[in-house]
Formats: sequence, structure tokens, C-alpha cells
Amino acid sequence: MIIVHLTASPFFGGPERQMLGLARSLPLAYQSVFLSFPERGLCRPFMDALRRDGFEALVLKENSPRYVASVREIASFLRDSRADILLCHGYKPDLLGLVAARQVGIPVVSVSRGWTGETLKVRVNEALDRLSLYFMDAVVCVSEGQAGKVRRLGVPSARLTVIRNAINVDRFAGVDPAYRNSLQGMFAEPRSLVVGAAGRLSPEKGFANLVAAAAMVIREDPRIGFVIFGEGRLRGELEQQINTLGLAGKVILPGFRDDLDNYIPAFDLLALPSYTEGLPNVVLESLAAGVPVVATAVGGVPEVVQDGISGYLVSPGDPDALAERILRVLHSADCGCSMGGQGREYVRDHFSFSTQATGYQRLFDSLLAKDDLLRPHC
Repeated sequence: MIIVHLTASPFFGGPERQMLGLARSLPLAYQSVFLSFPERGLCRPFMDALRRDGFEALVLKENSPRYVASVREIASFLRDSRADILLCHGYKPDLLGLVAARQVGIPVVSVSRGWTGETLKVRVNEALDRLSLYFMDAVVCVSEGQAGKVRRLGVPSARLTVIRNAINVDRFAGVDPAYRNSLQGMFAEPRSLVVGAAGRLSPEKGFANLVAAAAMVIREDPRIGFVIFGEGRLRGELEQQINTLGLAGKVILPGFRDDLDNYIPAFDLLALPSYTEGLPNVVLESLAAGVPVVATAVGGVPEVVQDGISGYLVSPGDPDALAERILRVLHSADCGCSMGGQGREYVRDHFSFSTQATGYQRLFDSLLAKDDLLRPHC
């Protein structure tokens, strides 16, 4: 069985790790091939990682706004590779991949991770993406929370399946002291405790609320520092907020790092203040590293963070609750260690790539069986 993944990867991030982990975990009978839109060359780190792992990974020549040519190129590859199923990741792959798969006559699946509404252009594309889901042969939702959103669009439940994001716990075997030292070096003065966060610096991620919470936390305990990894259009606003609140040197914006895996185990706590999520990889990664989490109860987050066991859940848009829970974890002698250990065991037991791969195998097999029944036989 040949599974073609269609993506538009701007960097080697969480969704890309999910694709690679799935491809590694599927049995040999399920051959994974990857196609990516060029994205101004930004797709190369992911394509290179795939090739190093022995997977076929090709960059398309065509891209928006040459939509007809893009569909033609995708369809040609699907025919030439004798693809059995097209698996689409993101709104551009969904929209163009759907048309190409219909031309070739193979099942097409969308992996629905959530929508950001970051800009007007993104909102328009995401509206078209939501419409396209109704015409997919199947929609994989990365959490029950995301599945609820897709059901409310009118997509029949029979075409929905929940296959959660996964994590390899062994990636986070221990803390590298060099990265803890690197974290400390980012601050004007070393911090006894470090709260970490990571994500796109855009409105839906709620980082302004985290900065507001940081002001309360640091006022209560000046030993604590905050570091927010990521880039985005709100960077200037966040820097201004940090300066206005007198937090310069105490709340740090180090930008995007491709070695975030190594920094996460060096956190004392992860904070996720988002307004919307599918099932965030950074939460899985933090729990796998034994780092407790304080997060907003949005999307699939409550399916990963057990409130009061591996961390705490708060309502979105509530900096006071965020600050109170952060202090509760960091000021308890045993709380952080106990919660981190509980979280690590939970994600090891419930969010493995082998479990994820089994879910995809069932879906692929059912789609091809259904497709075979619909084909005319001599």
C-alpha cells in the first residue's frame, strides 16, 4: 500500500514530527511517500530529515497562485507512483489534494489539527478548508476536541476518526546541563526557577496573558523567570508589554529554535495560554520530559493534561488563574516532581506512535476495502 503525504511545511515542527513518527511506525507493507509545496525553500529541513530516514521526499515545482498547474502536478505524481491513498496536512494540501485525488480516483484523507485565524488571509483559507472537509473520504482529528469542531461543520460522524498525536518518550531521557545553563544565560540575572512556553507569537496563542501572569508571579517570587520560544507578528507588541510591566531581563523572547527538544527538559514548568488548540505537541513533549504543565482547557489539552495530577487546567483569557496555578506548582516541594512523573507515565501509556500507527492502519484498510467494493469488476 502506497500512502502519499501532501504537506506545505514551512519548518520542521510539531506536525512534521507527527508525520515522520507515523511513517517510521507503520509496518513495511505501508509505504510512505512525501510531497511538499516548496514554501520558498522553507520545506527543505523536513524533506532532508525524511530522506535521512530513507523515505522518498519530493518538492513540488508548482505552488500558489498556479493552482491548476499544482493540481496537475500532484495528480501526475499520484498516477505515476500508483498511490493508494492521499493523506493531506493543512489547508493548501486539503484544497488542492482533494481535487487531484478525485481526478486520479483514489481515497483522500485530511488530518485536521485545528485552525488559528491568525490573519485575514489565513481565515479565508481556513474557511475554504472547513468546506473541503465535507468532501473528504475521511477526516482524521487529532483530538476529541477537534472532532467536535469538525462535527459541528456538518461532516458526517461516519467519516470522522480520532487518532491522537503521539510522542516518543525516550527522546526526553534527561536534562542536558548545557541547556539549563543556556536558559540561565538568557536572563539578566540567573533564575532559580524557569517557566517555559513555545509557539507562534500570534493572537490565538494567548502569550499576552502569559506575560500578564508573569508580572504577578514575579511580583510574588522574583526568583522565577519566563522564556517564550517562537516568532510571529506579535513579537513587537509582546516586547512592548514586557518593557511596560518592568519585566525586561525577566521575561525573555529568544525566538524560534530548532533544538527546542533540548530546552524543554530544562524547564521547571511549561505554560500554555492558548485560546485554541488541536492537540499541542509541546504539551506532549513537556510531559514526556517529566515537566508539569499549566495550560488552558482548550481543544485536546484536557485529553492530555490531567487536572491536579500532571498539571493544572485554567480557563482561556484568565491571567490571574494562570499565575495562581504556576505559583502553586513551583512553590510546592513535591508537586512539580510528582506531576512531572505522572505526566510522563500517562503519555507513555496513551500517546505512543505504535498506537497511532494502528489507528491509521485500520483507517487505510477500511478505505481501500470500501474503494475496492465501489470499483467495477469483470
